[in-house]
Amino acid sequence: MNLKEIITVSGKGGLFKMISRGNNNVIVESLLDKTRMPIFASMQASSLSDICMFTDSEDIPLEQVIKNIYVLEKGGKTLDAKKASADELKNKMAEVLPEYDRDRVHVSDMKKLFTWYNILQQNNLLVFDEEQEEEKKEE
Repeated sequence: MNLKEIITVSGKGGLFKMISRGNNNVIVESLLDKTRMPIFASMQASSLSDICMFTDSEDIPLEQVIKNIYVLEKGGKTLDAKKASADELKNKMAEVLPEYDRDRVHVSDMKKLFTWYNILQQNNLLVFDEEQEEEKKEE
């Protein structure tokens, strides 16, 4: 899974895939409705590969947390963050990442995590290194 091309934009819902780069912007496509828009340097955008989750010992890359959800859910969807209660989110987070920092990881962070996972799963973007290496060997 290559999270470098998947970004989140502050103030915009969902996730976006980088399509091309211009002189002073990046063109992205929404993974929800496939609309395209420019992202400028003045907008706050983060690649999912740059995001980590706080734990009691060290920060864990988001890719590892998403892989944990993938394994737990056997590749299927996880709970719907919009409908889940705070307790349900906390319980699921404890299953996914038992050592997460309960003081610094907020319910809003958990909602984003599970929503992002479902978006990636829906768009068939949950391919991990082992699977990618197997595909290369078969070719």
